[in-house]
Amino acid sequence: MTTESAPRVTTDALLSTPAPANGRQEPNAPAGSPPRPKHRAKSVLKHVVLIATAIIMIYPLLWMVVSSFRPSEDVFRAPGLWLTELHTENYATGWNALTSPFGTYLLNSALVVLGAVIGNLVSCSMAAYAFARLDFRGKKWMFGAMLVMIMLPIHVVIVPQYILFSQIGWVNTFAPLIVPKFLATDAFFTFLMVQFIRGIPRELDEAARIDGAGHPRIFLQVILPLMTPALATTTIFTFIWTWSDFFSQLIYLTSPDVFTVPVALRSFVDAQSSTDWGSMFAMSIVSLLPVFIAFLVGQKFLVKGIATTGIK
Repeated sequence: MTTESAPRVTTDALLSTPAPANGRQEPNAPAGSPPRPKHRAKSVLKHVVLIATAIIMIYPLLWMVVSSFRPSEDVFRAPGLWLTELHTENYATGWNALTSPFGTYLLNSALVVLGAVIGNLVSCSMAAYAFARLDFRGKKWMFGAMLVMIMLPIHVVIVPQYILFSQIGWVNTFAPLIVPKFLATDAFFTFLMVQFIRGIPRELDEAARIDGAGHPRIFLQVILPLMTPALATTTIFTFIWTWSDFFSQLIYLTSPDVFTVPVALRSFVDAQSSTDWGSMFAMSIVSLLPVFIAFLVGQKFLVKGIATTGIK
């Protein structure tokens, strides 16, 4: 009994395969082939929409930069971005326009931000380690309460907090803005670090425990060095949110000597006399520089920290 052998496909036959009659590229075309016109048109349209959206979003910032170099009387007369003259006196005038030089308010904001960053890094990391690695009674209920705190707006608790801090004598000081950070009141950062620690293998803890390490040593020498992305994310967000926080600082700070940058900028607006818009915009640009630098330096850690914390 004889069997017929299957026809063999030679290389010449493959090379001589005719192209499709409609001239379109097959779905499994080589990677180096040029894109089809339809896909190219979609890509161009997408980039045009993104660029237009970016211009619309960045236009107010560009307008504020240009307005900081205009006289106050010409700020709202010319809505465009074209400058007829460079009026740099706004920066010198705005720096000394208030009761204290603007550098005082920058220093006050820096002190508040530094305390808030240190407080969140210390307290939130310790609380996160407890939720992620320790077993204690009521752990699930406490973790659920922490998640509820994330959804609780600050306006709900600001009144009882103000009454408490007023009775203690902390109003018109930096204490209400710094001390709560050392008590892990920012539940978002605690949750962020909990998710990150849960992604660290427990085998590292077991290896350290075999060497005689307890929880303090495991936290300081094993977990904490691996939490650099989460710690960097917490630092950047705390810096930006605290630096630009106006509501809380307006509530607790009443003396011009302890004003921070957002409250000081509000002092430029006077309801009883004309507002020096040029100087206010100039100092607004100065106050945005630290935020821009912080985001520019920490952007890599920010993206890595969010991408590796299990929030998907």
